[in-house]
Amino acid sequence: MRRREAIRTLTGIFGTTLLVPSWANGWKENHFSKPSLLSEPQKQILTKLVDAILPKTDTPGGNELGVQVFVERMIQDCFDDSVQNRFRNELDKMDAAARDLRGKRFTELNAPERLSIIKYWSSQNDTPEKEFASSVKGLAVQGYTSSEYYLTQVSKYELVPARYHGCVDINS
Repeated sequence: MRRREAIRTLTGIFGTTLLVPSWANGWKENHFSKPSLLSEPQKQILTKLVDAILPKTDTPGGNELGVQVFVERMIQDCFDDSVQNRFRNELDKMDAAARDLRGKRFTELNAPERLSIIKYWSSQNDTPEKEFASSVKGLAVQGYTSSEYYLTQVSKYELVPARYHGCVDINS
């Protein structure tokens, strides 16, 4: 009886090791659906907002790494309908605030002007605007620091850290 169980277990292990790589290699980015929470103008506002928070320097900016898609996906998949509606409304309010303060849509502003509006919203005391700005900043930073670029090029992510060196000379 034990021999049969061992053969069954080994067959399962070897079969899994042959099956999993072919299954995982079939994953492509275009197989995953794009988030559908925001309208196209709202997506453009979010893209410019992420670009102002994480601009391109000597490292890629947030937009190059797709952080705006991450933010939209997180809001769509992890928050309830009331938060999603508030998020949409705040994006529209940010565009209206840009028109009031600068006379242009948020997407038409240059980077320093967009940043000044974000700073203004962040400086408000206990308002929905401040909550919105801080949540977008937090999600943008989370998306950036969990991107493949950041984990492999900046933080030098190691799948299995802390190597063991068993036989090492000790110098005193």
